Amino acid sequence: MNEKRQMSDTIQIGIVLAIVGGFLDAYTYLCRGHVFANAQTGNIVLFGIQLMNQNFLQALYYLLPIIAFLVGILISEMIKHHFRNHPKIHWRQIILCIELLVLCIIIFIPQNYNMICNIMISFVCSLQVESFRKFHGVPYASTMCTGNLRSATENLYLYFHTKDKKTLIRSLEYYMIILFFILGACLGVFFTNQFVIKALFIPVLLLIVVTVFMFIEQVG
Repeated sequence: MNEKRQMSDTIQIGIVLAIVGGFLDAYTYLCRGHVFANAQTGNIVLFGIQLMNQNFLQALYYLLPIIAFLVGILISEMIKHHFRNHPKIHWRQIILCIELLVLCIIIFIPQNYNMICNIMISFVCSLQVESFRKFHGVPYASTMCTGNLRSATENLYLYFHTKDKKTLIRSLEYYMIILFFILGACLGVFFTNQFVIKALFIPVLLLIVVTVFMFIEQVG
């Protein structure tokens, strides 16, 4: 399957994945023990704090999701390497199926096992951030906002400096990704407050939509 015919490079896919990213961050923080599953910076800082306070068991609580994130990156690259030129299936479709399977399992894991859930969600987020890295050929992140915010503002400055409308459009697209990440976080708060661990059905449904879109040939 030719990669250029896939929809993984579209802003629409980026928006849906950004909603999923924001949702999962809110879900894990509110429902799974105040751990950030997406961007590991927060967990690394909390790991260092607990380590310095000699709270070694609590430090492990933050270390394991970091390790799971690293493992997810490695597995994503392995899948990409082995299936990149497969004639019938795109390697990103395999990634999405793994994400869906893991999230569906987490839905049925009670809150007594939050550490296991956070490890699994960190794994899922690493698969996503490593596999979906561009829209319209430009790099972005669907599970964190720092890089997107930098790129959005950088392109906005370039527009004021050069009056190139392409940089303005690119800047607005980055800001759009950030806004939909915020929307995802808001939806995560709402549905987690309503349904607790079962709220994870929402990102599952969104990833099913992305998976279906991935089988649609990209026009143009």
